Formats: sequence, C-alpha cells, structure tokens
Amino acid sequence: MDFDTMLKKYADLMVRSGINLQKGQILCINAPISAAPLVRLAAESGYQAGAKEVVVRWSDEALSRLKYDYAPQSQFENVPGWFAAYNNEYAAEGAGFLSIDSADPDAFAGVDPQKPAAWVKAVHKVCKPFYDGLDMGKNRWCIAAAPSPAWAKKVFPGVSEEEAVEKLWEAIFRAVRVDTPDPAAAWEEHHQSFQKRIEYLNSLQLDRLHYQNSLGTDITIGMPENHCWAGGGAETTDGVYYFPNMPTEEIFATPHRDRAEGVVHSALPLNYQGTLIDDFWLKFEKGAVVDFGAEKGYDTLKALIETDEGSRHLGEAALIPKQSPISEMGILFYNTLFDENASCHFAIGKGFPECMQGGLKQSEEELKARGMNDSAAHVDFMLGTADLSITGYTKDGREIAIFRDGNWAF
Repeated sequence: MDFDTMLKKYADLMVRSGINLQKGQILCINAPISAAPLVRLAAESGYQAGAKEVVVRWSDEALSRLKYDYAPQSQFENVPGWFAAYNNEYAAEGAGFLSIDSADPDAFAGVDPQKPAAWVKAVHKVCKPFYDGLDMGKNRWCIAAAPSPAWAKKVFPGVSEEEAVEKLWEAIFRAVRVDTPDPAAAWEEHHQSFQKRIEYLNSLQLDRLHYQNSLGTDITIGMPENHCWAGGGAETTDGVYYFPNMPTEEIFATPHRDRAEGVVHSALPLNYQGTLIDDFWLKFEKGAVVDFGAEKGYDTLKALIETDEGSRHLGEAALIPKQSPISEMGILFYNTLFDENASCHFAIGKGFPECMQGGLKQSEEELKARGMNDSAAHVDFMLGTADLSITGYTKDGREIAIFRDGNWAF
C-alpha cells in the first residue's frame, strides 16, 4: 500500500476503533501542527462517521519552549478560563478526545522542571470534570502518534531526516496494525487475544506480586481486594467499547497504594515533559517513595515525585512479555506510548477505577478506602528485562509463577 492509503487507514482506525465515534458526537482533536495532514484525515473520518462537529486544538513545541524559557512560574500555576472551559464543557457534552503525540524527546531539556510540574497540577485541579469523564468511563479517548522530524532523528540518528521520518512511519504503522488488510478487524482479534490471560489472572485474586531482575529490582506490590486485570481496550458506562492507546500490548491492574515494599530500577529511558530521565531507581516503603536516584534527569524525576501526595505512590502495574510485537522490533522509541508496550512497567500516580470491581460507580473516597491511589500525575516507567521474574502469592499462601525470563510463565 502507498503512504497516502496507509495514512487514511490510520486516521479511520483512530476515529472509528480508537474513539469509536458515534453519530451526533463531537470529536476533539489535540495535535501538533506537524501532524496536520493526519489531523485533516481524522477530521474527515469523524464527519464521515457522523460527528456533529470536529474541533481541533493545535500545539507547537517551539512556542511551548519559549514560554517555559521566558514566562514566570506564576503563569504555570494559573490556568486560563478558556482552557478549562474547552476541556470541561466538551467533556460534559459527551465528546470523544483524540490526542496525537509527536513529541521531540529533547524538546524541553534544561527547562526548570518546576514549571511543567506546576502546570500539570494546576490543570488537573481546574479540569477535574474533564478528567473525571475520562477516568470514570463517561468519555472515550485515544492517544496515538505521528512522527516529527526531531523525534524521528532521535530514534534513527544514523540516517537522513527524510529517511528517519519514513522509517518511524513504518514502525508506527506496524505497531498499530495499519499494515494489515483490515486494521479494525486486526484490532478486534488483538483485543480477544488478551482475554484468556485476563480471566486467569482475575480468577487468582492475587494478594501480592514479587518482581526481581539483575538490574537490582526487588520489589513486592500488594493488590487490593476484588481487583481486576484489564487490557486491550475499555468500555464506557454506556456500553461502548474503545481503545484508549494505539498501540497497546499490556495487561494491567491497579496495585494497593500502601503496599509497595522494595526497590525498582528503570529498564528504559523515560521521556517526561520533554526531558529524558534515565538509569533511575525508586525505593518504596509502605507504598510511598522514600528515596530515589537518576543518572540523568534527577531534577525532573524529583519534580514528578513531588507533584502531590499521590505521586509518591503507584497507580498501575502492567505486564508485557519480551516476546511481543513492539519489543521484537528492537526499537527504542523514546516515547512512552510505544516503549511501555515493549516492557513491563509501573506507573507513578493515579490508579484506574475500572481495575476495581464496581469501581466506576464509586466515589473517590470509596476507591481510596479500597486502596486505589489518586494523583494529578499518571506516568508510566519501564522495568521489564529479559530476565525479569514475577511471582504471585495468593491469600492462602500459594505461589504462582507469572513471569519467568521476561515472558509469561503460564
């Protein structure tokens, strides 16, 4: 297939399978200006699917960098009224939210990490109705990606810019199954492939999981009672199925916020807010980070951990075998959307109500009482290695191999 055909199929996949846009619904697209050709195709796909309106909010890393460099800290602690209204009002109207990521991993290197940290905290506060819509299964959303020249050159430094962009497009199309005859059917088959393992893990109702590898990771995470493993996609409270992440290879759950004990080491670099954090570790006691270190990006890691009280706790544990499509590409994407799907990972910050039985119908207070973490942050970091071992323990003392040598043990 030629590139234009593939790009059209990708746009249709994001709108019709990712968001699963319904007739009469509003589609909101957040994207960088470099992704304009893809955005136009997604907008067309949205209208063809029956969208009442397609609204696009553009971004530009060069302009964002200028603001970080020159604007005072106070400008990141206060969110303009229009920004809150955009998110909250469209969420209240039942809009679907499509985000296209093209981030340059080094775009904000050297920026004062307190500025992006303050912005995340402020936005989470004033856009709470918007985030509640996403978290509690009211609004459908999808995150996908498109190459930018800077990102492509970071991933493929040894070739020309044009060739790097081409190679990154090829990798993205492969990762999201656009290179198949029927991408929507491929995604439905992919969704079904998760179900047997999800059902088995849920039947175990594990009390805790113990992770070990040669990097020094040695950590035990406790699981809440009546937790749920999920993967492949999600369903809104009105029964519409969608895929929040394209690509996705993970089966995930929410650990108990107060039951992490031990040390975890990163297996891949983390691109957070345009700054790379690499070769880092976190030490947990009673569920909270009590110590940490990083060879690169220490100040950014510190700002992330100090976002709020909940950013010291875990909100997600995801299982991805080394023998998975993205891992087997052998590409370091410097982008969490892809790298998290090549490696087992944890997430600092907010947990998932859908990973607690009946959680989508409970209040924040009820979920916290059950052990779910809450935070303005939710940041995945990769810990999976070729020698990762994960052992599960049931309440009655049974020991069950979950991962051995980086892959499923069952």
